[in-house]
Amino acid sequence: MTGRSRGATRLAAIILAMLLAVLAGCARIPTAGPVGKSSEGSAGNLSAPVFLPAAPQPGASPETIIDYFYRAGSGYEDDYAVARQYLTQASSVSWKPDQRALVYREARVVATETENVYNYELDVSYTVNADGIATQSPEGTVEKIPVTLTQVDGEWRISAIPDGTAIAEETFKVIYGAFPIYFYDPTFTFAVPDVRWFIRNKTVKAMTSALLAGPAPYLRGAVASAFPSGIKLARESVPVVSGAAQVDLSAKELTETSPEDRLRMQMQLTLTFRSQPDVVNVELRANQDLVRVEDTGAVLPPVQDKSVPSRQIAISGNELVRYENNRISPLPDMQSVSALGPRFPAESPVSQSTAFLNEGRTTLYSIVPGQPARALTTRSTLTRPSFSLNDWVWTAGPGAAGETEVVAFRPAGVAEGAALPSVSLSPAWLAGRTVKEFRISREGVRALVISEQNGVTRVQVAGIIRAADGTPRELTAPVTLVTGSNPDQGVWVNDTTVAVMKSSTASNVTPEILSLTSGAPQQLAPWPGLLSLSGGNGPDEIFAQSAEGIFQRLGNGWSPQIKGPTEMSFPG
Repeated sequence: MTGRSRGATRLAAIILAMLLAVLAGCARIPTAGPVGKSSEGSAGNLSAPVFLPAAPQPGASPETIIDYFYRAGSGYEDDYAVARQYLTQASSVSWKPDQRALVYREARVVATETENVYNYELDVSYTVNADGIATQSPEGTVEKIPVTLTQVDGEWRISAIPDGTAIAEETFKVIYGAFPIYFYDPTFTFAVPDVRWFIRNKTVKAMTSALLAGPAPYLRGAVASAFPSGIKLARESVPVVSGAAQVDLSAKELTETSPEDRLRMQMQLTLTFRSQPDVVNVELRANQDLVRVEDTGAVLPPVQDKSVPSRQIAISGNELVRYENNRISPLPDMQSVSALGPRFPAESPVSQSTAFLNEGRTTLYSIVPGQPARALTTRSTLTRPSFSLNDWVWTAGPGAAGETEVVAFRPAGVAEGAALPSVSLSPAWLAGRTVKEFRISREGVRALVISEQNGVTRVQVAGIIRAADGTPRELTAPVTLVTGSNPDQGVWVNDTTVAVMKSSTASNVTPEILSLTSGAPQQLAPWPGLLSLSGGNGPDEIFAQSAEGIFQRLGNGWSPQIKGPTEMSFPG
């Protein structure tokens, strides 16, 4: 070996030794995203990262102790063992980190006027509660966490702290994932997703606990569960053994259920665990004893992500037409409506009922085969109609006193001239707001609502509470989706995703995909002069229409289709 080679080898060895020393002694966790390692022992996500936060350092200031305590919240292993080292012994025992997670954009430690009391001030992005329910916050939402410190053996430790953790947004995206748990529609026909956020390494147990606790507030009363009220886990774990998730439930509540209900419980859990690759099947147990679940064929699995037919209803030549396979054809067995100037048509997914507005968007009409169109309601302005699976057609507009109302009518099966069943709802959360769009989800349990007040738009999803016969009774307080624009229309794309846009005749329009499983909108390719939007089965079946014709989303752009039909809409 030459002297030059020996020198290079020694230099490499020195650099390697220095690098190892730095890595071994590295204690700081960057706020932009701490370094982690892969954990092979977690159920449901074999590549979920495990973070290695820094332990308290001798002589650290109160501000540093607070800052690094919250950074240590990324180290959830061993019940947050490192984070608890920043607390006094009493606080370490009482602190409950899993009560909530505050996800922040920025954070700082601020002293208060009280000695040894500080505020951890956060620009909160969203809050996740103990059941994984996320509440999004607009930028600039500040929350102050009070923190009290005391000295223990000459070192600062936290003696009083609220339950929960605070996690930087970029770190949160790595540690947590969005997972749907599933409930039923009231007829037990369809599966309804309820998206929750859980630590990736703890999903099976967390999903089960959340399922037993019931639906998120915006779905409460709108969905059903096979699990009876009061049923609980018999032990604080849900082991996965040879692919079987062993769900051990309180014996009394489980054994009092019917065989059909137990089968529905198993189906509900099976759907919920679909995102977990190591769960193959589900075993119900009562105090660890296996409970036999029989399938007699009387209970059908719920339909997940209800699809819509490939056809669309549209306007062409001032008539209602069918648009399918890039061709148009007359709507079967329907009388002419050209004298009414039809706009914004909708078609029932279960019958031949259709509905539309007039040119001024002031009157809602319905029409069924063999009957002339009938006016359902007239108001100063109305949203485009939308049908639910049980044949109610919905719209929204100002009531007689100017208050915002949501109305629904059931035209199918009613003789000509007879009164239609109808409902008028005035949700308190819509007071003072102008509804721009109201669209029923494919399984009929939820509504997409786009409303505006003082130039600011909200995109929200509310649950629909119905009577036993399916008559709408109430809209739940909604959950809000984050959007990067002020859209005036939107459509369902699948059971967790909607597409929205703000139409314009004079400029480029950039539609967005908003998802219950993501905190950020996905922008689609801009296109000039888009006026109308429709959504089929999945994000690839998004159609838009401008004065130049119809376009379908294709990859990162738009593919021209036919020219002529306007305001197309899939059934629903």
